[in-house]
Amino acid sequence: MTITRTCETCGIELRSTTPRARDGKDRGGRPARYCSGACRQRAFRQRTGRQGVGNQDAGRQDARKPPDGTADRPRHGLPQPLDEFIGRERELVCLRTLLRSSRLLTLVGPGGVGKTRLALELASRMRSGRLGRAQLVELASLRDGELLPQAVAVALGVGERGGRAGIEALVHALGTRRMLLVLDNAEHVIEAGALLAATLLSRCPGLRILITSREALRVPGEVVFRVGVLALAPDSEEPGADGQQPVEAVRLFVARARTCAPDFTLRPGNAHTVAEICRRLDGLPLAVELAARRVGSLTPADILRGLDDQLGLLTDGSRTGPGRHRELGAAIDWSHRLLDPAERIVFRRLSVLEGGFDAAGAAAVCAGGAEPGIDAVEEAGDGATPAAGVPSGQVLRVLCALEAKSLIVRVPGDEPDVARFRQLSAIRAYGRNRLTEAGELHATWHRALDRLAEQAAEDHGSVFADAAVRPSAMERENLVAAVAYTTDRPDPRYVPLALALARLHYHQEQLTPARALLAGVLARARDDGARGAALALATRSACLQADHGAALAFAEEAVAVARTQRRASATANALDALGAARLCRGEFAEAVTAFAECLDVVRPLARPLDTALCQHHLAWAQLQTGRVAASDALMAECLPTLRAEAPAGQVTAALHTAGAIRLAEGDTGGAEELFVEVLLQAPMESYHSLYPLEGLAIAAAGRGEAERALRLCAAASEIRRRIDTEPEAHWQRQVTTATARARERLRPATADRAVAAGRRLRGERLTGYALRRPDSTFVRRSAATEGSHSSDAEGPVLGPPDEGPGGADHYGYPGAGPALTAREAAVARLVAEGLTNRQIATHLGLSPSTVGGHLDRVRDKSGLRTRTQIALWITGRHPRPAR
Repeated sequence: MTITRTCETCGIELRSTTPRARDGKDRGGRPARYCSGACRQRAFRQRTGRQGVGNQDAGRQDARKPPDGTADRPRHGLPQPLDEFIGRERELVCLRTLLRSSRLLTLVGPGGVGKTRLALELASRMRSGRLGRAQLVELASLRDGELLPQAVAVALGVGERGGRAGIEALVHALGTRRMLLVLDNAEHVIEAGALLAATLLSRCPGLRILITSREALRVPGEVVFRVGVLALAPDSEEPGADGQQPVEAVRLFVARARTCAPDFTLRPGNAHTVAEICRRLDGLPLAVELAARRVGSLTPADILRGLDDQLGLLTDGSRTGPGRHRELGAAIDWSHRLLDPAERIVFRRLSVLEGGFDAAGAAAVCAGGAEPGIDAVEEAGDGATPAAGVPSGQVLRVLCALEAKSLIVRVPGDEPDVARFRQLSAIRAYGRNRLTEAGELHATWHRALDRLAEQAAEDHGSVFADAAVRPSAMERENLVAAVAYTTDRPDPRYVPLALALARLHYHQEQLTPARALLAGVLARARDDGARGAALALATRSACLQADHGAALAFAEEAVAVARTQRRASATANALDALGAARLCRGEFAEAVTAFAECLDVVRPLARPLDTALCQHHLAWAQLQTGRVAASDALMAECLPTLRAEAPAGQVTAALHTAGAIRLAEGDTGGAEELFVEVLLQAPMESYHSLYPLEGLAIAAAGRGEAERALRLCAAASEIRRRIDTEPEAHWQRQVTTATARARERLRPATADRAVAAGRRLRGERLTGYALRRPDSTFVRRSAATEGSHSSDAEGPVLGPPDEGPGGADHYGYPGAGPALTAREAAVARLVAEGLTNRQIATHLGLSPSTVGGHLDRVRDKSGLRTRTQIALWITGRHPRPAR
């Protein structure tokens, strides 16, 4: 009797239950338990509790996190989904092929069809392949198409440098880099989106763009993919019949229903009702999800009856709109009608907060009155003041209820301990309509403006708010909406709101929009305090744009305005801006005078951080005039305070100043310690890492380490080229002198090879080399041979470590013999995670035969034969066998 057996891991039926020899004859032995070596390995990992090597890598990475939290940022600019992606398998297969063969792919479909989630899933599955880094840019809150390049620049972290702005800054920053840019919800800026896509794709050969929109861009080369609704079961068919897997819409309903009712299952008693719900909702994902979230309080039959009562209601009140929009409107409207009165009030008032909100912000905007449930309003001014609303203490409870009903979603915030939420765009549009119908639009806007203006006023607690206070980027969209609302109204809150938004643009290096906002502030400001603050910020923005004439004019006017106020803090801020303008112009003696007067004004205020910031600025200016001892004394006094209280950017700048002073004093060892301290805090590929890298190069040249000096200078030069920034002239002269000194000690060929090696240094290898980490292969090999090449000696010259195909780094594992290349190591890690060759090929963007070749080389180098042995070796649980 033949017994049918299935794989113990994946459940696939095994073709043969009796092992066979190569000649096809049956041989003895136990019957097969697994369909493949990968399934056998998964079962082994489940028995031993291993989950792959990711945790080990994560642990090593955590140890290198800088204290400012920059290491917490994701490698890819894609949000991590909090729920399971359901269905769309065929669409994903087709889209992956299209995205590999085309550079502009547009997902088109109605609102709520799941374009955004499909695009994110596609990008997340493609990002480890040959398309490069993936970055999401959300456009739903963008009001003006002219600001589209700025929105993309903010998402990519591209600042305006070298006189470039807008699209030119993006083109220069992207260059030939490989990247997948995901533009979400582009239908309302379609013309600007078409222009931006055409320009970037024509000038950035490594760029691919994935767009979601309700209409196509109509750009040459665009491939349009229309996203449809989820698959539905036929009317006569019950989902899951005959043991088959339910259709996509039903699977989505069940998965989302289980988030509210974990014990919910699809059974004969409710399967037909669930299928009918999905059919009535036309398989629209957002509508299905909204209905499924009600399972926690209603039965599927009750949900179906509720939809029967609401299908005629439309979001926009039009009975001639598209059918799917009617269904979406019905689903949202029905969910809204199931809310209690307090939840309805909070739900509609939240719609003015386009950039999201925390509990405190929601309470400030949504609370009002003493008793919930009364929607009567009294006309007052340009809006309406609710007669009653929701007590402040109940807002948090209501937020939790709205999140449970999927009418708001949780998003990452600035502080891990503070929950932040936002409404999806379609739901927010519905809430805005309800807010208008209730006559509460303007009254709610006024509360939101008061809240944002109050937060902006908090930024003025520091004398040097532009430097010491970093506005929350989480409020950017709210500030943009608030400024747009008040621009055409005689609202006094426009000035502090526009000033706060300009400061945020300044910190994000979006200098052109910052100066445009400041021009509006200066035209409307009646208070000398706001005018002086705007002039000081305009000075600093002009300095960064190398607009030296405008910077000096703004600074001198700022000082004049501040002196009329006779407020010490305003005067100090203006003098600091004047000193910065003088520094940019190379007028160092005048800069020392301005900073010294600023320090005299700040000291009596008894504000340690502001005093320390001013001392640092004065020390830097004095160093340029050759007053090294005076600069050293000032830094010794201010550096402890800056280390303890200043923002990360100010700390790294101060440490660089202290290191430059040590170089001027000839103390190369002390200078290197300070520069290393900066590199331990700042991301390597950032503006703040450039000066310490160049400082280490200068120190190395001073100690006779010629090759190290050239490598570090070349690595820093490459970073400067990539992020488009130039050092100050006096610092550049020091770097040039050090480079020339190092070249004099080496033969030309040796120097050229050292420079070439430095240009290839980046990321972890550059960090290890700069910090002289003993576990760095490059450091070990450099230390062994660099001394013999510090003069014009004969012999081979050390370059970067040997590289595999494509310049891959080498990696060693416990008990390893010859090191693996980066590609071989990646293949080995994925083998340890249980992936088959075909899955690894898909993950890495290779062919299965190429993966097999890499795996053969791993076997040759390690002396291991089976995938399980390789997995144990990679995870450090078993040594490599002796040969």
